[in-house]
Amino acid sequence: MTTAQKQEFKQIIEAEIVSLGEEIEKIRAAIYPEKGEGTSDKVAHISFKQEQSLHFQRYEEATKRLGRLKRAMLKIDTADYGICQECEEAISFERLKLVPESVYCVACMNELVL
Repeated sequence: MTTAQKQEFKQIIEAEIVSLGEEIEKIRAAIYPEKGEGTSDKVAHISFKQEQSLHFQRYEEATKRLGRLKRAMLKIDTADYGICQECEEAISFERLKLVPESVYCVACMNELVL
């Protein structure tokens, strides 16, 4: 991977980190509303609790991905970035552009999932 390509991936990762950080803050606000913004009736409270459960799941996934992106940012200047952990072949640039924190190539990921 060239220096220019690594720089491009750094920019992609940085943008993803910022975007994900903003999303996490919005989710956190939905999970923990300000005082006085709560629901007043039982049906609305049940609905809020169901939505809150979904927000918790989104929050968990977003924070996990943020951690993976931060690890990718730390790893990007090493020879290991963009190399599949399973087969040790290069991960395609297209995959890295879509999922810059990828540690597996498409073929190995498919095998691991199945």
